[in-house]
Amino acid sequence: MKYGYTIIYVEDVPKTLEFYEKAFGFERGMVYEENGVIDYAELKSGETTIGFASYSLGEMNFQGKYEKISREGNPLGLELVFVDEDVARATTHAVKNGAELIAQPVEKPWGQTVSYVRALEGTTISICSPMGTA
Repeated sequence: MKYGYTIIYVEDVPKTLEFYEKAFGFERGMVYEENGVIDYAELKSGETTIGFASYSLGEMNFQGKYEKISREGNPLGLELVFVDEDVARATTHAVKNGAELIAQPVEKPWGQTVSYVRALEGTTISICSPMGTA
């Protein structure tokens, strides 16, 4: 078995895609559109895909029994981790493009530089240097 992809259920799939493209530099991958509505789309993010699905697909898949992600209140207890050689630059770029800063870049005891931001739809994102580099 291997980890396939992450799907985040969001209110507005196209708006979320645009945010991730601008704030983090990802390219759009597969987009599923039906009757002029984009209900699902993916980002090209390396080996593991990040997908975004509409709340209506969430309602269908989970029979209405799931917690919708939001930028309001406390972040959910999970994070996406994006690796970049220049954490400070990547963090500044993300914030300039709509991410909410949670924590400035700091060097962790294990040698990584890590910052935390919150995405447009509410997902917590860690921006960190590759392991073993500060």
